[in-house]
Amino acid sequence: MRTAFLQRFPPVGTFILAAVLNARIYLQSARTLKKSQVLMIPAEKVRDALGTDPAFTRAVVTELARGYRRAVKEVKGQKLRTGAERLANWLLQRADGEGADRITLPFEKRVLSSLLGMTPENLSRAFAVLKTHGVTSRGAVITLADRPALAAFARPDPLIDAPE
Repeated sequence: MRTAFLQRFPPVGTFILAAVLNARIYLQSARTLKKSQVLMIPAEKVRDALGTDPAFTRAVVTELARGYRRAVKEVKGQKLRTGAERLANWLLQRADGEGADRITLPFEKRVLSSLLGMTPENLSRAFAVLKTHGVTSRGAVITLADRPALAAFARPDPLIDAPE
């Protein structure tokens, strides 16, 4: 079976919640990118708590809504942008989060290519395109020398790029 990197989960996040609530087969598997602790709660206990704890139910509904919005944004990004545009927007988001013009990738480039919905070869081509917009890559370190040029190329869209 083929696999793909679908999403990164932040610390203290949920995974396969829809499958748990619907008592269905899990459509995803997970792998940690660094040392992590994972808490597994039996699905039946989660479903039981929905009927007895209104605050828990609200939290579950909120988490499902956020997950749905993240998925829609991801699909929009995949459908409406080229690979280079997806990479440019990803880099701008990370640079803003780190407050720097130099980013150190938190994982291998092959993981980044999968996250952005492209092959490693297409990621390499996307980096080549972004060189003309001030982006250089040396291993895991990415430098953004001309953010305005990169932003003009990327055309960030709050309907896709704003965090949830």
